[in-house]
Amino acid sequence: MESSQPKRSAYFSEQTSQPLSEKDMEELQSTLPPDKKLKAGREYIWNIKSKRKAEYWKYYLEYVENGKLRAECKFCPKTFAADVNLNGSKNVKNHAESCLGNPINIEKEKGKEKQTKLYFDQEHESSELKCGSRIINLNDVREALIHMIIVDELPFKHVEKPGFRHFVQVACPQFHIPSRVTIARDCLKLYYSEKEKLREMFKTCQRISVTTDTWTSIQRINYMCLTAHFIDNDWKLNKKIIIFCPISSHKGEAIGKAVEACLEYWGIDDKLFTVTVDNASSNDVACAHLSRMVRRTRCINDGKNLHVRCIAHIINLIVWDGIREHGVCIDRVRNAVKYVKNSPARILRFKDLVQKANIDSKSSLSFDVPTRWNSTYIMLETALKFRRVFSGLSLPDGEDLNDNERPPEPEDWEKVERLVLFLEGFYLLNKQISGSHYVTANKGLGEIASMYDMLNNWEQSEDLNFQAMAIAMKKKFDKYWGDVDKMNKFIYVALLLDPHSKMVIVELTLTDMHGPEKGTKLANDVKEFAYSLFEEYRKMYATSNIPDCGDNMSMDIDNSKGVGSDYVRKLKERAKRLKATSGYAISELDRYLNDQLGPEEEEQDALTWWGKNSQRYVILNRMERDILAIPLSTVASESAFSTGGRTLDPFRSSLTPKMVQALLCTQDWLRAKEVPIIDVEENLKELEEIEKEVQRGESNDVDDEVVFVDSLV
Repeated sequence: MESSQPKRSAYFSEQTSQPLSEKDMEELQSTLPPDKKLKAGREYIWNIKSKRKAEYWKYYLEYVENGKLRAECKFCPKTFAADVNLNGSKNVKNHAESCLGNPINIEKEKGKEKQTKLYFDQEHESSELKCGSRIINLNDVREALIHMIIVDELPFKHVEKPGFRHFVQVACPQFHIPSRVTIARDCLKLYYSEKEKLREMFKTCQRISVTTDTWTSIQRINYMCLTAHFIDNDWKLNKKIIIFCPISSHKGEAIGKAVEACLEYWGIDDKLFTVTVDNASSNDVACAHLSRMVRRTRCINDGKNLHVRCIAHIINLIVWDGIREHGVCIDRVRNAVKYVKNSPARILRFKDLVQKANIDSKSSLSFDVPTRWNSTYIMLETALKFRRVFSGLSLPDGEDLNDNERPPEPEDWEKVERLVLFLEGFYLLNKQISGSHYVTANKGLGEIASMYDMLNNWEQSEDLNFQAMAIAMKKKFDKYWGDVDKMNKFIYVALLLDPHSKMVIVELTLTDMHGPEKGTKLANDVKEFAYSLFEEYRKMYATSNIPDCGDNMSMDIDNSKGVGSDYVRKLKERAKRLKATSGYAISELDRYLNDQLGPEEEEQDALTWWGKNSQRYVILNRMERDILAIPLSTVASESAFSTGGRTLDPFRSSLTPKMVQALLCTQDWLRAKEVPIIDVEENLKELEEIEKEVQRGESNDVDDEVVFVDSLV
């Protein structure tokens, strides 16, 4: 049975079209993208009597094929039947809205996962909510999740935990939580992305100083960490871990070859300036290997001052030689602390006694690491605050105990009190030169001189024990720093190039340490070395940095064609060469040494001052940039092993070395500044107060009030 509806007539007929001229074809071609061409032999239609009104038709070319009208997409090869009366326009419309070749749809695709949401921002110290709107990009949420996993050292399976999933469901229901496998893959992608950014940064930096150290993980794998330190063009100090990889052994030759391979991989083997390592003999061999490498790459000063000994490690050796004299009293205090902390009942008893004694201190007893004297100092300094409380405890005592296991006696506490006072100076010195986010090179000689002065003062002590301790430490001090030739000369130049010190402080420091005659001679040697170093930089950078003033000569003479024009040109060339000679350039160093600081400049640190005055000293600032970046300790590399220990805990020991490197390096690159490790024990009292407050119901509305403890986050 035939349909009762009349047949629809064709939209297109031969009479509704016009043949295209050559000019029309050119105009039609101009409407197409550059990579799209009109097909030869195809009968295109330019004008039809009934014009299309829908917007999407402008994305199509219309043509006739076998007497029927068709439409060809301008951005892809697809074609459609285009007679709307016979075929409709649904397919044409849908394709126009989805074709990824269309620039309009590409922009839409970028914003596909963006959604505008209302949010309510609570005013500071107010209960009022401020209404606004923002775009939630789910890709940004995913990137933030990867950032959190890496920076906070969370396991990959954290995303599969029910608590985290519940939080995301409440905070952002639209976000699809990736699996832990996807998270691991995303972490590697971020690592490779950040690595390329760092590689580009290395191309623009001048020179690089490195620190390195080795470590054995819980997997019994030997790891080596290499950290790069440099000052960028904005005069900001950068610290970047560039490798954390397995190494065949702890032998010096293996370390040297591994460092060399790493530097070559990053393309910075010709930019190596110094290597800071501890005093292990294997590191001497490694630095000798690297010295041969830098001589091939024409390093500054021919690599003669490449090796920098870690000052923090030397301080550690010096202090241990001293505190051995007080081993008994230290052991007694350590055992007393262990006795209290090993039992919850004793801890409660200890707290009650602290409260009754009215001791106002938020400090908490802490164990020390016997191989780290600074932790021993903290243990003694804290225990000393509670010496009256320890006397009220029943500490174990008896004839069967060794002498160092007995409870501390009043004489022991007196020794500990003086020992804490003695170690405090070394603790502060060690802390000062162990930073990696501020320059330390200009502080090295001053800290060494301060230590020398402290030891001299304690040698005059009336207490024979402390006098003996100072004498023992002085011997160790002289072993490493008594002979000036054993010290890296860059440490002296760094103090000379500190605008607050300059030559006068260098001379006074050396005179105090070595006497007037020898000190003055050493100061002159330092100045001579500084000038020779400056001459080497001048040869490298004078031509490209010293402004060419030859163009200021008369333009009339330059443009003349007379006999004297050749002479003037040669004269200008001679003048230009003269400016690059040592006599011209060294005056820049002389000018720096003679310039005085203004009142405002007195408050600026060395890095800030040089950043603001770099244009005044166009060659000297390049020399200073390299020297200021020298790290005086290996703490930057050693701290990576603390992170490595947390990353490779017993529950994550299956991580591959490649993944370990990706996580540690990326974490270091993403962190804007040093994030301290949270000591939960220090906040124990605060937690107890919160618990008591909630139990007493002192909060006005416990259900609605939220207690924030920032330091525990």
